[in-house]
Amino acid sequence: MKRWLVRGGWLLLGVTLTVLIGLMVWEPFAAQKGTAPDSDRTYSAEIVRSEFGVPHIYGETDADVAYGVAIAHAEDDFFTLQDVVAMTRGRYGAIAGEQGAQIDYAYHLLDARGTAERHYASLPEDTRALFEAYATGLNQFAKENPGEVKLANLFPVNGMDVATGFALRQPFFFGLGNVIGPLVAGEELNPEFGPPIPEAGSQVEPSADAPPIMEENDEAEPTNVARAHPLYFGEDGALSGSNAWAIAPEKSGDGVTRLVSNSHQPWRGGVAWYELVVESNEGWHYAGANFPGSPFPFLGHNENLGWTNTVNRPDMTDVYELELDESGENYKLDGEWKPLLSKSVILPVKKGPLVLPVPQTVYRSAHGPVIKNDKGAFAIRYGGMDSVDMLDAYYRLNKAETFDEWKTIIARMDIPSTNFIYGDKEGNIAYVYNAAIPNRPVGPDWRNILPGNDSSLIWQGTVDFDAIPKIYNPSSGWVYNSNNKPYSAAGPDDDIDPDSVAPEMGVELKETNRSRRTEILMAQYNIIDRKTLEKIKYDTGYVREDYVDTMMDGVEALDLTDDPELARAQALLKGWDMTSDSVGEGDSIALLMIRPWMSAEYQNKPLPDAKEELAKAAEHLMTHFGKLDPPMSELLRLRQGDIDLPLDGGSDTLRASTLWNVDDDGRLSVRHGDSFLMFVEWEPGQRVRSESIQPFGAATTRPESPHFADQTALFVKHELKPVHFWRVDALKAATTRKTVTNR
Repeated sequence: MKRWLVRGGWLLLGVTLTVLIGLMVWEPFAAQKGTAPDSDRTYSAEIVRSEFGVPHIYGETDADVAYGVAIAHAEDDFFTLQDVVAMTRGRYGAIAGEQGAQIDYAYHLLDARGTAERHYASLPEDTRALFEAYATGLNQFAKENPGEVKLANLFPVNGMDVATGFALRQPFFFGLGNVIGPLVAGEELNPEFGPPIPEAGSQVEPSADAPPIMEENDEAEPTNVARAHPLYFGEDGALSGSNAWAIAPEKSGDGVTRLVSNSHQPWRGGVAWYELVVESNEGWHYAGANFPGSPFPFLGHNENLGWTNTVNRPDMTDVYELELDESGENYKLDGEWKPLLSKSVILPVKKGPLVLPVPQTVYRSAHGPVIKNDKGAFAIRYGGMDSVDMLDAYYRLNKAETFDEWKTIIARMDIPSTNFIYGDKEGNIAYVYNAAIPNRPVGPDWRNILPGNDSSLIWQGTVDFDAIPKIYNPSSGWVYNSNNKPYSAAGPDDDIDPDSVAPEMGVELKETNRSRRTEILMAQYNIIDRKTLEKIKYDTGYVREDYVDTMMDGVEALDLTDDPELARAQALLKGWDMTSDSVGEGDSIALLMIRPWMSAEYQNKPLPDAKEELAKAAEHLMTHFGKLDPPMSELLRLRQGDIDLPLDGGSDTLRASTLWNVDDDGRLSVRHGDSFLMFVEWEPGQRVRSESIQPFGAATTRPESPHFADQTALFVKHELKPVHFWRVDALKAATTRKTVTNR
């Protein structure tokens, strides 16, 4: 008997080991095998790197350049590019665990792959050629560097894979995750940013049975995943922002048109900017930055014109409550039962050395994606759904030569969201509240959950471009945006009348501290020259309005007579000089206090408790610094490898240090804020010139690279580096120069 028990034990051990080994290796074999571009085309590109490692990519054709973009970016950050590729194949959970699986769930829910399969072939041939060339470059780098590939069977990829990434990622820029997340997590939907519609109904509070949602600070993240995800995710997404200015020649004081791009993005990961300059003999010549997974820049300038973007938050998404039959497989629409389409998928979820297969079902109705939960089924419909036309639009914008040509491309409304601030060599400036806002009929309450049984509520298409708020060449001579309402953009004499915009469009009514400061500062100067513009951009001030005022009032109203330490913290905040410049003794405690109020304001969540937050801030400072008033420069840091430098700025200041990680020593290591910054100037009779800076360097995931953190010293001192837009200048500043080819 004992012998049989021993044999049984060995059998059980063998079965267990077999299962464990299977869980370690199943995912690459189960994944759909990728295919390389269906072309034997030969590409050749020259990559010239400047003194800061920024790649300047040259080629005979645009496709040659796109191939070179992939090679150059992989040389600097193949680590993050692989995360993006995995996301476009529904395999990110095999790298990033539960958080990655949430993105894979969205990939299936939104049918990102199906969108690309339906529409990629209809894109213009030259646009598709760009994406096939880019995929070829990624495949070549993976093949030549197999030791860096972190997920088996991830390559090869093709242009449709790259297009799938665009279809998945773009909706999250206007906040689709703020709808999907609460629905699947069983939380109440946050109020929308648009104006109320008369006779508004009640908000439905669903609960969900869907993939688990992890808190942002959960410690389960694997070590081989980028510290920011390939989507706007968690607090990084909710607090996304940017500043942008354009100054016309008559306002600049020296006849120069100036454009300032001041994006606020995560400093690492799939939505961190990557700087580059591209030039072909087919007329593509552009300097700017892109995200991993793109063959072209998203913002910057060419010889004639330039633009930058800031996130806007119109009501782009509508939620419908479906009426299901007893089987749960059919929903009622116009009095008839319609089948609820369903698809079973397997989400790979990495847990230590194992990858667990988690089955899920995604649903779809005539409205769009459907999420089932304890209260029923809720369909989602959003602007720009089922389209990849933004791939062509960005490409055409890169090559636009005139203001009219640029406006014509924007008017296609193929780019689902983001404000555009524009400037050009002719002295034109513009602000466009770009958004593919749904063409909703008047009457229903679009700010709340809608009945799903009425097909008349399933809108088609977008509003006309004429309805979109926009300002061309205002008399003020300037335009700006800091993620605020479009009704404050160019000064009182030129701003748009809010009553001219239909409430059904859901255009946000929010102001930010940054917009309030900009309005104050812009009004002070008759002339806004380069020095003045820099002063405005690097401003660290707060305006005592809105959530800042609420926070200050809440702290001042506290009765702390029985808590001397908190009373001292209260006094410090009361005497705060309303800046985050690291000069005032109250700056450190104010820095810690502002962020939770800003976070609540930006996400339309309830404001925090003043006493609780003051106690947290005081405890942090006393624990790590032994006092309540350490210099803010000791608290707020720029850290990358061995680099450890003081920073200024704060959450929602024009000099933005928005989000941070709290390190073991109590210092705040900024991870999100001022990122790619570019000043562009068109001076009459002169070639376009520009300067730029990033927080770290061109190779943020390669510690061995000299460009891992070589821009940090300039960044903290508010200094810029030259952009070598012209080839002659790039060659003078070149540190490396090589030709790459797939021959």
